[in-house]
Amino acid sequence: MAGSLNKVMLIGNLGQDPEFRSFANGGEVCNLRIATSRTWRDRQSGERRENTQWHSVAIFNENLVKVARDYLKKGMKIYVEGELQTRKWQDQNGQDRYSTEVVLQSYRGELQMLDSRDGGGGSGGGYGGGSGGSGGGYGGDSSYGGGSGGGGGSRPQRPTYDDELDDDVPF
Repeated sequence: MAGSLNKVMLIGNLGQDPEFRSFANGGEVCNLRIATSRTWRDRQSGERRENTQWHSVAIFNENLVKVARDYLKKGMKIYVEGELQTRKWQDQNGQDRYSTEVVLQSYRGELQMLDSRDGGGGSGGGYGGGSGGSGGGYGGDSSYGGGSGGGGGSRPQRPTYDDELDDDVPF
C-alpha cells in the first residue's frame, strides 16, 4: 500500500456540555467527551452486559466550534469524523503525560447531530469541515446538511451526489 490513513469515526453521546478555550492568536478550540457503548449477552449467565468507552475530541475548525457552541448539549447523540493524535505534555509535577484524542482540524473533519435540537428522535443537520479528501467532499470551510426531525431549519440543503454527477460519460 502506498500511503497511510488516519481516520476515526465515532457515534456516541456527549458526556458533558462542550468546553471552549481561546488562544492568544484569537483561535478557539472546543473539547468534547463522547461515550460509545458496546452491549452483548453473557453466554454463561444470559445477562446483558455493557462496556462504555470514553473518547476525547478536540475541534479546531472555526465553523464547527460555532456549531458546537450553538447546538451541542450533554446527552446528545452525535457523529464525529477526524484523525487520531497523541500529544505529550507535562503535569504539575513535571512528569511526562500523553493524551490521545480525535482531532477535527480547521481543514477537515465532520460533525453531525443525530438528535433533533429539542432532544427528541430524528436526524439533525450535518456539518463538514471541508473536503479533506474524503468521499463526496464539498468545498469551502463548511458544508451544511439538513436532515429530518429538526435538523433542517433555514440552512441550505447539502447537495446530493445526483446534483454533482455529470451524465455525459467521455468514452
